Amino acid sequence: MRLVRNRLLSYRNQLLPHMQHYYFPVPEQPYLLWFQKPDESNEAFHTDRLGFRFTVSGDRRTSPGTHQGDGPVRLLAGSSSVFGVGASTDAATVASRLWSTYAPAEPWFTFGGQAFNSAQELLLLTLFHHMLPPVSEIVLYSGVNNLVVSRLPEEQQGVHGAHYMGEAPAADAAVPGPAERVQRAADRTAAHLRTWQALATAMGARLVFALQPLASWVRDEPAEQEKKLFAELDKASNFRGVHADIVAMDVGRDYAAALDKRCQELGVPFLDTNQLLASRATPQDWLFADRVHMTDAGYDLVARILAEELELR
Repeated sequence: MRLVRNRLLSYRNQLLPHMQHYYFPVPEQPYLLWFQKPDESNEAFHTDRLGFRFTVSGDRRTSPGTHQGDGPVRLLAGSSSVFGVGASTDAATVASRLWSTYAPAEPWFTFGGQAFNSAQELLLLTLFHHMLPPVSEIVLYSGVNNLVVSRLPEEQQGVHGAHYMGEAPAADAAVPGPAERVQRAADRTAAHLRTWQALATAMGARLVFALQPLASWVRDEPAEQEKKLFAELDKASNFRGVHADIVAMDVGRDYAAALDKRCQELGVPFLDTNQLLASRATPQDWLFADRVHMTDAGYDLVARILAEELELR
């Protein structure tokens, strides 16, 4: 095992040396269960006094804990992909690419916490809403974590859904099939999205739900760098083995369709970034640092897609 781990770290560090600065679990936090450390500074990212990552545009940076000014801001909300796990610097996150290049008219906040489910994403807004300036746009870039934790036992689901600190199912435990997991995750997401919509309406903000990408939902054949990374990561975490029933592209399409239907019922615009990425990326584009988190180039392409599809300026 030691030899395998050393090979993994040496190869991953060769391609993505900054990944050593991303870690989980993050510190415990009342109500949210956990959140990023406040005032953290390392080679990959920096957080404000509240634990939010800074959004960067040139020599400017902003965050919920540091913003000054009366003008409106935009929120990119969600989980670790919003936080920017995989990005080499603060300037490479989706929110930063939107503010610096693709939709710079108003500042963007990186409004996400690592490994959050939809309940935690919603709770983050309710806890920090009183500290926000006026908000004109909310892009909820999410969806994967609810589907991942949908495999946990029913007793851990409760009313608001399971989370990542839950106990893993016993080896002989029955795991719901893909169709049931899609239904469970879509229903849970829609329940929380209803409150997002009510809050956005009260704030005078447009709300959009964008299903974040999973590598195997974007294309069948990964880029060469991704193949090597995924193979070595599988030796350490067995993500594909554990979640083999949901990583198939047809499951991703079913999940997107279920979320789209629920968004239509709520009057919330919906985007599937998986299909949009598939239509724009070339086979050589290295998009993913692991199956969920992206490289600088991947996050940049997502930011461009969001700006174009949502006609953001």
